[in-house]
Parts: sequence; C-alpha cells; structure tokens
Amino acid sequence: MRCPVCGCAQDKVLDTRPIDDERSIRRRRECLNCQHRFTSYETVEKPSLIVCKRDNTREAFSRDKIMNGIKKACQKRPVSLRQMSAIVEGIESDFQNSMRAEVSTTEIGERIMNGLRELDEVAYIRFASVYRDFDDLDSFLEELDNLKKLKEEREKNKKQQENASSVK
Repeated sequence: MRCPVCGCAQDKVLDTRPIDDERSIRRRRECLNCQHRFTSYETVEKPSLIVCKRDNTREAFSRDKIMNGIKKACQKRPVSLRQMSAIVEGIESDFQNSMRAEVSTTEIGERIMNGLRELDEVAYIRFASVYRDFDDLDSFLEELDNLKKLKEEREKNKKQQENASSVK
C-alpha cells in the first residue's frame, strides 16, 4: 500500500476493523517514511454477473435495481430495510455461488417474488402485478387465489407439525 502523500510503500497497520457486516475490512495505516496516517479498505472481489433481459439485451447485475423494486413493493408496509436487504443479499449470493456468468431477469423476478411472498403478502401482490403484467382482472384474481391456497396449505402444515411435536 503506497502512502498517498509521499508514495512510500512501507507502512504499518495501526487498527483493523470489520465493516459492512464483516464483508469488508477497514485498516488504519501509518507511513513509516512521513508518518502520515491514512485508511484503506479490503473487500472480496466478486465475479461479475450479467443479467439477460427479456429483449435479449445484457447488462451488469445491479443490487440497487432489485432493492428499488422491493422498496416500491414494500412501501407503507411493516417491512424493515433489514428484511428487504436480506432478500437482496440472498438473491445475490445464490447467483454468485452458482458460478454462472449470466442470469435471466425471469429468474431474478421469481426469486424476488418468493422472498416477498414469505415476507409480506401485500408487497408480493404489488410486485407480482407489475412483474407479471396482469392483462385483466381474472389473471390478477387467479394469482390471489394461488396465494390464498398456498397460505392455507402452510397453515395446515404448521398445525400438523405442532400436533406431531405435542404427541412426542
């Protein structure tokens, strides 16, 4: 690491702290030549991920775009920024761990809807109405029916698990 003042490549680390939920490291350094103190940051380099859009254009993966879509869907809903960030981080890490160079917007949209479905049903319907571009009221109602059936199924499974654990 070169000193930003004198350009000397020799320094000593005075302090090291994890930041961004321990995804980065902040180091406080001091130049051994001029004693100037400066800060450096270390992060793991992530492989670039390309998003293939519906019109076959390609662009770089942007977690900000995903977060903005989720924020719009969760507007005025009891969903914290931390919960929204968890969805985005889960999606991003899943795709990066898959070691694929490209991912489709369809896959991203489905993952967002799965996350929102678990988090907040109203936010899910808001996102789905834009993402799926419902043509008419019937297709919108069909999605609501599917959501209702899924919720009833989850509640039924939850009761069965509670009954099974109370028997033991």
